[in-house]
Amino acid sequence: MASKNLSERDKKHLWHPLTQHKLHPEMLGIIKAKGAMLYDERGKGYIDGIASWYTCMYGHCNDYILEKVYGQMQELDQVVFSGFTHEPAVRLSEELIKILPPNQEKLFFSDNGSTATEIGIKMALQYHFNQGKKRPVLLAFEGGFHGDTFGAMSVSGLSVYNGPFEEFFIDVERIPVPTPHTIHALLEQLETRLQKQDIAGFVYEPLVQGAAAMQMHGAEELAQLLELMGKYRVLTIADEVMTGFGKTGTNFASDQITSKPDIMCLSKALTAGLVPMGVTSCTREVYDAFYSDEISKGLFHGHTYTANPLACTAALAGITLLQSDEIQSSIRRIMASHRQFDAEIKDHPKVAATRQTGIIYALDLKVEMERYGQLRDRLFEHFMDQGVFLRPLGNTIYVLAPYVISEEQLKRIYGSIKMMLEKL
Repeated sequence: MASKNLSERDKKHLWHPLTQHKLHPEMLGIIKAKGAMLYDERGKGYIDGIASWYTCMYGHCNDYILEKVYGQMQELDQVVFSGFTHEPAVRLSEELIKILPPNQEKLFFSDNGSTATEIGIKMALQYHFNQGKKRPVLLAFEGGFHGDTFGAMSVSGLSVYNGPFEEFFIDVERIPVPTPHTIHALLEQLETRLQKQDIAGFVYEPLVQGAAAMQMHGAEELAQLLELMGKYRVLTIADEVMTGFGKTGTNFASDQITSKPDIMCLSKALTAGLVPMGVTSCTREVYDAFYSDEISKGLFHGHTYTANPLACTAALAGITLLQSDEIQSSIRRIMASHRQFDAEIKDHPKVAATRQTGIIYALDLKVEMERYGQLRDRLFEHFMDQGVFLRPLGNTIYVLAPYVISEEQLKRIYGSIKMMLEKL
């Protein structure tokens, strides 16, 4: 059991993400987690309404996953993946390929979502370079977020994260997310631009832009964009780090889009929140552009913990759970509960808009506020006081809970939102 002064000890040496420590010096000590619950050092419990940044989708400390990983720990913990291979990585490749879109054939392992995207960007740029073509430009959606490494930051459109570094970025052009009203004009403008033949790849979050406050867009319009990219041999890179593994109601958001990506980036729920890992998958055509007698045409990118056997084992266990009748039933149940809650809340005078894709539900408040301002902090404190862990994105409240969450726990989340609306 951890001692009950974690916050004070934390202050001595630790630097936390997305934190201005002078304004927010206190960190809450969490000592235990199980299912959909987190417990602090005082013994108070919190419903994890965002699955700890969309990772622990099968619940914290899931017994099945722990058992599988513990068994693997007795056999092989870590080995270099350059020149070696191992059973967990081979099995994971076999099982992951089964549930990915059918055009995906090759997997490249890394450590997290940012690196998965970074590798996707490098694949796209080097794909053309290896063929003697000069295509130094990337396309990305406005408002997207793809990670914190330099390539991933370059294609991200949120200056709150990227401001000090933008002069160092690779060359990226942004396009608006299409709507049924704008798609035709956008396609016309984009086709004129693509004729310059200097764009290597298009990076996008399919259906839901997570860090952009869960903004959602249609599959049909996105498919038309992707088809146009294919016409001009612009590689399409689907960042499914947030959306992957069931959250949109299908295994991957790309399953709902008729045009499939050339490259996919996976992480977060990939390993069920137990250990870090990223995967970048691609088509045979992409891979073949690197397959050569020339060593320099290989993809010279590597991470020390690439394809870590424990992470691969956790991912295998997660895929088994994702495909189970129990989890699939829970996904449908959560989707239905969100729809019922939406019917109750969408016409509230303090609600500006609501939206849902799969188990991802979001509502916008009719109030102007900063993304990380004082009002946002008060909203966060309200939810924590109610025993609910939600992280508002500016004036957007969203719910993305573990698949194992109970109906009672969901109702507590909904109740805390209703109470917030009355207090706002």
